[in-house]
Amino acid sequence: MLFPPILLFSSWLNINGYKKDSAGLTSAWSAAYIVLARRRRQTIGSKFGARGLVRGATLGLCVMNVISGGIAYAFGKREEEE
Repeated sequence: MLFPPILLFSSWLNINGYKKDSAGLTSAWSAAYIVLARRRRQTIGSKFGARGLVRGATLGLCVMNVISGGIAYAFGKREEEE
């Protein structure tokens, strides 16, 4: 239950104009979730049930967050820099 408040804070940053920082925070915490979720082992039978499909979809979305947030953070500009 550590991740939802951090991701909500990231949304709050995005709404208040800190888009680059929000992208970096979301990307970093999504990567942390991937690392922690991959440490839990599953049996072959549980990978194809409802819980396994939800877990796979969550990890897929985390990968997309890491990629897109990393790109936005790397190439984004803050308003003060312009």
